[in-house]
Amino acid sequence: MDVTTPANGPWLIVGLGNPGPEYAANRHNVGFMVADLLAQRIGGRFKRAGKAQAQVVEGRIGPPGPENRRVVLAKPMSFMNLSGGPVNALKDFYKVPVANIVAIHDELDIDYGVLRLKLGGGDNGHNGLKSMTKAFGAEYHRVRFGIGRPPGRMQVADFVLKDFSSSERKELDYFVDRAADAVEALVIEGLERAQSTYNS
Repeated sequence: MDVTTPANGPWLIVGLGNPGPEYAANRHNVGFMVADLLAQRIGGRFKRAGKAQAQVVEGRIGPPGPENRRVVLAKPMSFMNLSGGPVNALKDFYKVPVANIVAIHDELDIDYGVLRLKLGGGDNGHNGLKSMTKAFGAEYHRVRFGIGRPPGRMQVADFVLKDFSSSERKELDYFVDRAADAVEALVIEGLERAQSTYNS
């Protein structure tokens, strides 16, 4: 399957997180962080998306020519466990095939800062993915940003809603930058080439 088809159709790149300043630096919001960086790179600012409960930036990624891709960056403004509704509304509005959707999200079962790119699969207990899969199926791309498991007996819900630790924050900008690179590679070069570069 050529994941770049239709060639003139946009890609919908979704950073997952929770809205509001109290959540902004949480581990669960790393998808928002990557989306914000991608918006900076294309010179856009997030704006409310009509009737969809989301903020979007429209632009292009890639060099001039056949590899240039039209993209819609999105941050759902529902809470994480309701992400599917806003993303589905954007998918329909922009006429994006499910295979041209990319979800950027935190992943507990991967060490901090490690990336994994994949197409389809389960949600691994992630409520944002669960909501998206329920809304339009599982065959969308994922850029999984490792946050590691909670220490000791800390509950998962508490861990993901805490800010990155001071030691983690020292490398966070680098890892977010690398995740944004991975999203661009996925959209421009396709999944297999992006996986060979960024799946560590």
